[in-house]
Amino acid sequence: MMPFAQRLQNVETSAIRELFKVLGKPGIISFAGGFPDPALFDVAGMQAAAQQALAQWPDAALQYGATEGFAPLKEQIAAHMASKGAVLDAQQFIITTGSQQALDLISKCMLGPGDKVIVEAPTFLAAIQCFRLYGAQTIAAPIDAEGVQTDQLEALIAEHKPKLIYLIPTFGNPSGATLSLARRKRVLELAAQYQTLVIEDDPYGDLYFDAPPPPSLLALAPQVPGSADWLAHCGSLSKILAPGLRLGWLVAPPALLANAVMCKQFSDANTSTLAQATAAAYLQSGRLPAAVAKVRQAYAERARHMGACLREKLGNAAQFTEPQGGMFYWLKMQNGVDAASYAQRAIAQGVAFVPGAAFFAETPDPACLRMSFATANPQSISEGVERMAQALKPS
Repeated sequence: MMPFAQRLQNVETSAIRELFKVLGKPGIISFAGGFPDPALFDVAGMQAAAQQALAQWPDAALQYGATEGFAPLKEQIAAHMASKGAVLDAQQFIITTGSQQALDLISKCMLGPGDKVIVEAPTFLAAIQCFRLYGAQTIAAPIDAEGVQTDQLEALIAEHKPKLIYLIPTFGNPSGATLSLARRKRVLELAAQYQTLVIEDDPYGDLYFDAPPPPSLLALAPQVPGSADWLAHCGSLSKILAPGLRLGWLVAPPALLANAVMCKQFSDANTSTLAQATAAAYLQSGRLPAAVAKVRQAYAERARHMGACLREKLGNAAQFTEPQGGMFYWLKMQNGVDAASYAQRAIAQGVAFVPGAAFFAETPDPACLRMSFATANPQSISEGVERMAQALKPS
């Protein structure tokens, strides 16, 4: 038997990726994925941006680049963040190959066997897997509709003295929850008080439906003395532009950022320069605000339609809080329904969703499940939820 690294004992294949293997069945309506809708990609804008990139920066776009990132893209990212209240200079962040690489770099720099990481319950499955790959123990902090419960979070920090805390404060995956302004400030106070690194993962913050969410932890940090020294922020273009670009960014304190650059050097040397130049040209074109507004409108309509269908078809069989942004509904089934068994019956009826147990670092709730409305049109949503209702009926 091949002698694989011991760290692989701590992780297993993603339950979501495994689920995709059954989704090729003809006629399946899928609420399972966490992908943006490709019908909403600004293809014409991206074509023009790719041509502009090769015309404006032909050498840089096709050559090796700086590990820290392509300077024109960093300028555009800084302007984008400034529009949301987070003032950055180019030395405070690096471009990463998707925000997933940012999490991996932080983990490489911070975690070893036996270290502890506090995550929300539930949270992003790939983050749990990433932390565990480096030998960390993941500890679950309870959440409600306003995000992580900060009193419980403080108690867990005091008890476990974690290396880091991982949060998705805005339109969480899978919960859809948004951390309130008061709790955001309290999280920053806890970071400074306990000198514990907080990772803010923010891929969905631009996807609000009505009013914008509270400012990011990154934008609020200047108001809480000492908190910026203990805050990392992961951003992404995947949900607002195109995931195929594989472009994200990592904002972090200087020492952590320097180590992350070193680790990235012998990981991939640099993020695709062609992708970075294309994104820089696209952001320079000024098309992003209109493109994101189009996505917001479409997702808002789909989310509201899904909520209405769930209330009509499932009634009291499921509890949920209607999301105010992002891409997901998080359901808690009632009457002892096990979501994993329910998912199998649903697939037999021609509809798919993700059982929620995999999103818990500890003590999974078997009654929970995640549904995405991002890639489904209203007709598919209506039919899919009807199929879910059929799958609930006794056989």
